[in-house]
Amino acid sequence: MKSEKLVYMANQIATFFKSQPADTAVPGVAGHINDFWEPRMRSALFDHIDKGGEGLDQLVLDAAPHIRKVKEHA
Repeated sequence: MKSEKLVYMANQIATFFKSQPADTAVPGVAGHINDFWEPRMRSALFDHIDKGGEGLDQLVLDAAPHIRKVKEHA
């Protein structure tokens, strides 16, 4: 999946949660991504963040530490 599509999707989630208080918005974004994004999508999101996270809403960046990382196979 292209980074642009992931950024768009993550930002859509952030837009939804922006109307909520910060203490529920960050876990809301992380929870949604953890619950509904497959491991490849989460991995691609972290790759994009590692490259600077261009275009990502700050709420997504704030939620990133709470998103489950994908375990690499040895």
